[in-house]
Amino acid sequence: MSIPTGPVVVPEAVHRLVGDAPFVADPPVHAVWQNLDGGTTFHSPVHGVFVKWAPAGTPFDLAAEAERLVWAGRFSPVPEVVTQGADDEGAWLVTRAVPGRSAVDPLWLARPLDAVRAVGAGLRALHDALPVVGCPFSWSVEDRLGRLDDRDRAAALAEAPPVDRLVVCHGDACVPNTLLSDDGAWLAHVDLGRLGVADRWADLAIATWSTVWNYGPGYEDALLDAYGVAPDLERTAYYRALWGSPRVSAW
Repeated sequence: MSIPTGPVVVPEAVHRLVGDAPFVADPPVHAVWQNLDGGTTFHSPVHGVFVKWAPAGTPFDLAAEAERLVWAGRFSPVPEVVTQGADDEGAWLVTRAVPGRSAVDPLWLARPLDAVRAVGAGLRALHDALPVVGCPFSWSVEDRLGRLDDRDRAAALAEAPPVDRLVVCHGDACVPNTLLSDDGAWLAHVDLGRLGVADRWADLAIATWSTVWNYGPGYEDALLDAYGVAPDLERTAYYRALWGSPRVSAW
């Protein structure tokens, strides 16, 4: 996943979703994020929305993400769903823009310690706010192993560490998915397509790992300190192995 470095053609379907004929918006609809599997996120400043676009054949369930955003929004700050749908060309999810900057905005790349502290505090606030009882979504080890195509890998990961604390996990707690205010406070979480009940270390292992990808070594403990938990090497190693190869979030 990366910020586009060159021009990205905006699908006509995306223009239709935000009410623009192609190439007439000022400022224009433009791509802000691309992932490794073919999905692109576009921003329409005129309408104050983001559009996730997944061409037909790409492995994204934007209906599931919309459902999770609506549920989580009852308890914690997340983007408001404007509309979601699909046709023969692809699927889309339109959400209202949340004021703030991603934790990997250049402002925060220059202040990594402040950023990781805010990310840790924000993740703790999310875990404390979302109720496990009544949550209709799961991100359990059993469910995740059941979806693995590599059965040898699934077998090797079959013995998970005992659960430390069940929470409703973000499911993709990489640092880009926390939005921060310019004064360094966390504001909201985005990209909740995998949200579900699991051990909190399923999020913490990836959140700390992503500090290395995005800021460099040396910030993992600061995130855990801000969250309010001591390092747990066994659970961290297990949930990183379950995640797979180091990569940033799905979007």
